Amino acid sequence: MFADRLARRLSDQMRTGGPIKDPVGWLIGRGLPQRQECGDARCDDRVLLDSGQDCPRCEDRQVDRRAQRHAVAAAVDAAMPGAPEAERRTATEQQLHETVTARAWAKAREWEQVRARQAAAAQARAEAAAAQPPTVAPVVLPAPRPADAVPAAEPADVDGGRELVLGDLTREQVRDWRVRAMKDHQVVFDHIDQYGETSARRRFSNQLVDQAQRLSGLGQLNLGYSTWGRA
Repeated sequence: MFADRLARRLSDQMRTGGPIKDPVGWLIGRGLPQRQECGDARCDDRVLLDSGQDCPRCEDRQVDRRAQRHAVAAAVDAAMPGAPEAERRTATEQQLHETVTARAWAKAREWEQVRARQAAAAQARAEAAAAQPPTVAPVVLPAPRPADAVPAAEPADVDGGRELVLGDLTREQVRDWRVRAMKDHQVVFDHIDQYGETSARRRFSNQLVDQAQRLSGLGQLNLGYSTWGRA
């Protein structure tokens, strides 16, 4: 693609502009940049970059320009039947320039109106959105608690054949229970089976209950037994 582009540009330069005095500047300014003659992104000097064929949109524009030039020349010949050729050519070029400029201004004005309508529509949508009340998520209230609900009584524990409420235990009794549980985790499991895990965590602490459950999953190890004793 670049080779074909440079070949075209060099041919045009040698035909119309003469030798290149500044190669680097010529490459940056004229040799390498793409020159779109129409709105097609593939167009480069009226040639399609992907196929190398002539750009159809540029051909259409060229046909329109020729038709426009012929129409302007015919109008000038009709208005100046006896004028010299040079004078008619000058009048044709001036009239053609005025026609092209008027079309360009009309197109620019049309695009300006399109942009104005788009901006007005966007502003109207923004104002309509701002005028709408904000959407508030519905507040879901919790269900009322039954009035006759009675809190459950504290689980009872058995200590030496008598029932002890957890809140009634002294600090020494709680420490004794935890020491017993540290030595034998089965105490924790028996308490869970009888009174539940919540009561066990309040009695022996969360750390001790978690440790007992973790070791039970690995299998309890009897660290007091050793085959070296028999030896």
